Amino acid sequence: MFNGPALLRLAFLGLVSAVPLERTHPVTYSHWYDDELALLELSLLDPYPALGKPRLTFKPDGTFKITVFSDLHFGENPWDDWGPQQDVNSLKLMNKILPDEKPDYAVINGDLITGENTFKENATTLIDQIVGPFNAAGVPFSTTHGNHDNQKNITHQEEILREQQVAPLSYTRLAPNGVGGQDGPGNYWVPIPAPALVLWFFDSRGGFTANATSTAVPDWVDESVTSWITEQTERMEEEWGPSEDRSALAFMHIPPHAIIKVQEGGIDSTKNPGLNADTLGKGSVQAASDEPFWEALTSKIKNLHAIISGHDHGNEWCARENNKNVVFCFNKHSGYGGYGREGWGYGVRNFIFSSPDPKVPVQSWIRLEDGETRAHVTLDSSYGR
Repeated sequence: MFNGPALLRLAFLGLVSAVPLERTHPVTYSHWYDDELALLELSLLDPYPALGKPRLTFKPDGTFKITVFSDLHFGENPWDDWGPQQDVNSLKLMNKILPDEKPDYAVINGDLITGENTFKENATTLIDQIVGPFNAAGVPFSTTHGNHDNQKNITHQEEILREQQVAPLSYTRLAPNGVGGQDGPGNYWVPIPAPALVLWFFDSRGGFTANATSTAVPDWVDESVTSWITEQTERMEEEWGPSEDRSALAFMHIPPHAIIKVQEGGIDSTKNPGLNADTLGKGSVQAASDEPFWEALTSKIKNLHAIISGHDHGNEWCARENNKNVVFCFNKHSGYGGYGREGWGYGVRNFIFSSPDPKVPVQSWIRLEDGETRAHVTLDSSYGR
């Protein structure tokens, strides 16, 4: 179907690989195109319109709002009444918050499914439930995947492929072959043209392999992602102009290793408002092996307003990492599955851009299921200093 140059151009995007399409992504992309001409007409740096997705833009008033869900943990204890009821509760939260907040875009930042609990024969059908509220609300969205999404009964790739089948407004993509390491295929970006904003999504992996011997999967963004970040940012500058002219946000489920020292340095409830109930340490952040990724993330992606993670359900603060001069924010635990404590509550983190101008500060806050808001911060150059 494709000649050599076409394959190489599309492989750069991550839409196909350098090996035959049928072997690599049999469900993901092959049915989205009628002929080679449609593929070759793709903008290398905004594939989504050609994939049948609406072009994402700031509103006429210059705003763009993102609502972030995290740690839904669907599929727990399917053998009793308690587990399915938690999924019902999580869906109720999602179906309340989406029409209330009316985001322009949404993110689910990892641990969609508790893969060690759910049954293998129907694990991917939980994705149908999870994306249902986004389909119903007509909200475009992306997902990252977490350590509980790589387990004996599910993998990141299986979840992504299912999402692409059942969610027309999903902007989630698979990384090109060779990017992401073992069981880490969810590395991609979503542009908000002019382009004014790039949303980056990284696969922090973790969990266990889905086979009979089930071994541990490394719990950090693989080093192969570093060269990919460099390649992608260089291409963006070639086609879009200086990176200083646009904003960025970065999402990954497990927090970078460097955030341990941020918490150890002190989280001030006034300067860094929000719940601070989980102490970071082994297992609650990426392993120190994430250093190459951390270096590429913080040096190559400019105007990075925040790096956002979930994983630690008891935290919801934002703070500045001073060595790299970047802001890190926790999500809010959204799902009734997974661990929690009385009084923590369930909700989302919102971000609102008031202008496409990357120099204009971004507002962020936690919104709980009952409508309460807290931990409002202005992410500007002085935040967290």
